[in-house]
Order: sequence, then C-alpha cells, then structure tokens
Amino acid sequence: MEGPTSHFYFSQRLRLHYVDWGNEGAPPLLLLHGGRDHCRNWDWVADRLRGRYHVIAPDLRGHGDSAWAVGGGYDQPAYFYDLAQLVHQKQLAPVTIIAHSLGAGVALNYCGAFPDKISKVIAIEGLGPSPQMIEKMAEVTVDQRLRTWVKDRRETSGRTPRKYATLEDAVARMAEENPHLSDEQARHLTVYGAHQNEDGTYSWKFDNHVRWGGDVGGLSHEDQHRLWRCITAPVLLVRGSESWASDPVLDGRIQHFQNARLVNFEGAGHWVHHDRLDDFMRAADAFLAG
Repeated sequence: MEGPTSHFYFSQRLRLHYVDWGNEGAPPLLLLHGGRDHCRNWDWVADRLRGRYHVIAPDLRGHGDSAWAVGGGYDQPAYFYDLAQLVHQKQLAPVTIIAHSLGAGVALNYCGAFPDKISKVIAIEGLGPSPQMIEKMAEVTVDQRLRTWVKDRRETSGRTPRKYATLEDAVARMAEENPHLSDEQARHLTVYGAHQNEDGTYSWKFDNHVRWGGDVGGLSHEDQHRLWRCITAPVLLVRGSESWASDPVLDGRIQHFQNARLVNFEGAGHWVHHDRLDDFMRAADAFLAG
C-alpha cells in the first residue's frame, strides 16, 4: 500500500505528530490509537477507508513520533485538549472518529462535550473499567489513592526503557503481547512503534510515564457517564469476546448512550481491528454507510 504523509501540530507547546492519508475534500475521519500504541497501527483500516474519507491518524502525546510531556502530563483532560486542538486547527468538524482503548475513551469524552462536531463514532473497547471494577475502586480512600499515585510515579521515574538486542527480538515481544497477530502485523507494528538507540539496540517509542494516566485528578466515572449521555451522533461500540473488557449491554453501561449499539467479535481480544480485521471492517462499513 502507498503510505501516508507525516505532519505536525502544536498543543500546549508540544509538537504532536499525525499522518494524513490524502483525499482532502472528502469527509474527514480521525483514527485514534490506544495506550502505548502509535498511529501506524491503523494502516490496514486507513487503507480500506482512504477512498471515501480524508483519513488522519495522530500519535497521542507521549506516543509514536509525538513529543513527550514534560512532567508526565498524561491524564484524560490532556489528551482531550490535544484532540480538540487537532479538530480545531485542521478544521475537521463535523468529523467521524474510529478509536481504540485509551483513544476511544478520549474520543467519547470529546463527542459528549462537542456533539455538534461529530458525525459518527466507533469505539473499540473504550469504556474503561466495568461497574464492578468501579465499585471496588471506590473502596480505596483518597489518601490511599494519593499514596499509590506517588509510589507508582516514583517507580516509573526510575524505570529505563527496555532495550532489545535486535529488531527481531522486539517483533517477538510484540507477537507475545497479542498472539492473534500475523507475522506481518507484528513486524509492521514494531517497525513503526520502536526506534534504534545509539548503541544499536531497539526500544519502544512511547514514554514510560504514559503507563499512569488520570487515576488522580482526572475525570470521574460519573463525569464520563454524563458525557456519554450528551453524545447525539450514532455510536458503535466494539468488543472482543476474549478481552478483559466487560460487555456494556450486560453490565448496563450502554444505557448511558442515546443512540448506541454493540457488536461483539468472537475470537478477538482487546485489539479487535487487528484480530478480526475483515469482520471489523464489514461492521464498520455497514455502520458508516447507515
């Protein structure tokens, strides 16, 4: 496939990267990746949609070829602002969004805050913890959360990026993380997700501090549910049957949406758009055309 072109924009003084798949003048479509991922993980999806849409895929702050946030500012409001700035600066509204995991959570918050700027949204495993997990988390007092917050960040500050002797070693680690990946997928995701260090080894591009997001000082679960209720655009929720994510129909979270439906994919884990690409694209095409 012919690849996209690289571009940059600024948000909170950070130089953030995105790729543009061309077809300017067609309806805009944003592809938002998940945590510790990168924009080129969408290449297979983008290639199938580039004929109908002007496809843009950003690297979230601290990921891919985007700048790292000084001080490790990686909470939901920070990602939210970056998305708002990309839509604003590139004049993309009304925009369709397909997003995964962390990116899907950010996208849904944006869709609720700016419903007039959204055409449709597909959220792959982006609802966060289940109601049962939220109840368990609520048992932890605020002082305990803050102590854990400090402890986790201290440990992260002393964590050096893991080094792999060869690119093949990094590819093997990628394949280990998601056994559904084909050899081609694992290599592609690694080539664009890792860089070569000065000593010849390879490390992942993402900032280690992205591992800890908005558990303190971010949006509450009640705030997120309120934002979901404000979304007026059609929403397609996507879930892999082998994922850790809870079924939003069974646990009741789909009731927070005005106009949403769920598609479960058998034989898929957290990365549905990799694990069941053809089936995912059939569902996405039908939703986008409806």
